[in-house]
Amino acid sequence: MEQDLCRQWLHLRERLQARRLLAAEAASLSLRIPASDAMWFGLATDAAPQRVPLRAACGDGQVHAAAYGARADVGAIAVGGAEFGRCLADFDGAMPQAFDEQARHLGPMGPAAAAVRDVARSLRRGGNVLLVQRRPMCLGMTAMRLALNAELFEKCAQAYVLAVAGGGRVRPLPWIVRLVANRRLRKDEQRATLRFAQGLLPEETKGY
Repeated sequence: MEQDLCRQWLHLRERLQARRLLAAEAASLSLRIPASDAMWFGLATDAAPQRVPLRAACGDGQVHAAAYGARADVGAIAVGGAEFGRCLADFDGAMPQAFDEQARHLGPMGPAAAAVRDVARSLRRGGNVLLVQRRPMCLGMTAMRLALNAELFEKCAQAYVLAVAGGGRVRPLPWIVRLVANRRLRKDEQRATLRFAQGLLPEETKGY
């Protein structure tokens, strides 16, 4: 399984870079290794990831380790983001849940984290995106889910930033829509937590 995950890391990095979703020079990517206290971690410019124990993480790896420590459902993390996601740092560091898919798969965006120690608090509500030190961090239960979440986040961030920059007002979805969507997301996260506890990778989510 570990070598399969190493190959997944390489494929995921290629996919995100091809879509300009991991374009920053300091961008980084990781995959949690089930049944261990370690991750495959590397910068976007690295030839291959390294197997890093979460407790021994340093540099950007500490941000990833903090997220894995806070959320047992998370299996993949990308830090660095794309153009419009990074622009959120100039617009209060977060955006409301204004789109159906956003509420279903990204959930509530926590407050921006100024330091590694703030990451756990920002992820407390179960959301899959936040800004850490002005850089977007996107989470997923699997490598595939992370890729989809990163694409969705940038699409939503683009719509939000352009609207707000143009003087528009972005209204959140009705509370009942957010409630139902966020409940479905939390159920997915609970199932992923159980799978990781069993030493297995989470099953891919299907449909809405």
